[in-house]
Amino acid sequence: MAQSKKFAKSQPTQFLGTQGGDVPPLYSSFQDSSPRRERIKHLLIGSPKAVTATIHLLHVLGYANVRNWSPLLPTANSNEVMSILTRQILTQ
Repeated sequence: MAQSKKFAKSQPTQFLGTQGGDVPPLYSSFQDSSPRRERIKHLLIGSPKAVTATIHLLHVLGYANVRNWSPLLPTANSNEVMSILTRQILTQ
């Protein structure tokens, strides 16, 4: 964890540079903020076979349990469905 903080601190100065040694205001507010939870929604749209295969692949990869996705919902297009997953992620 300490190594990732070190990288986060060095990265903006490497690429953005600073005038007079001041830290850019955007970076200052990012550095001082505490992690927050934010909701993110994933939407898969495609054939039932493609959507189901993607849901199972994301499960195998350890990203989301199959049960966390909505049932396959029909769209306005024939042979097309959608499924939605809502997750909470940590943001800075």
